[in-house]
Amino acid sequence: MSESSDDRVDARVERTRRVLQHAALTLAREGRFDDATVAEITDEAGVNRSSFYQHYDDRQHLLADAIEAAEIEAVADLGTPTDIPSQLPPSMVAFLQHFETDAELYRRLLGERGSPIVVARIRARFEAQARAGVISSGTTAFEGLPIDIVAAGIAGSCMAVIQAWLELDPRPSVETAAEWVWRVLVGPGVPLSSERRDRQP
Repeated sequence: MSESSDDRVDARVERTRRVLQHAALTLAREGRFDDATVAEITDEAGVNRSSFYQHYDDRQHLLADAIEAAEIEAVADLGTPTDIPSQLPPSMVAFLQHFETDAELYRRLLGERGSPIVVARIRARFEAQARAGVISSGTTAFEGLPIDIVAAGIAGSCMAVIQAWLELDPRPSVETAAEWVWRVLVGPGVPLSSERRDRQP
């Protein structure tokens, strides 16, 4: 079956967006994105300026898309949580490894002079993961609280610990940071998943 004209257009659109995102991420990793002009971004991407404006209204939305694509690729194999585990999940270490790989970039993005759009996108992904985990777990620990409030609280705690970790010099290991995140979420009480198991006949 031959490729339709719509498929070819969609492929070109996706390819252009991908090279723009790659250029933005390259400049951001080098600390040059904040001062980069649209012309410098398109030069890095190897496309013309009109291509930028066909896909993006501004540089910050491009950067947010670039960061999101990199995160999705980095954690593609982790899947969506289906329970609240009783111990530190390996997926948490793997997820934080992505932040460690681009530690300086994330330190800037999450800092005082960072990108509100990027931070909002990261928080939204954290909230989605937290919401899915809490709903799937069947825990009653948050009974009476709206699920969006619970997810926001979990996401905010995770982000606060990660930001503080990235600011440390020297920066502790990924495993240590994951343990910190876990301890903040679980607290001194019984792991949430234990409650559900104890209630089962």
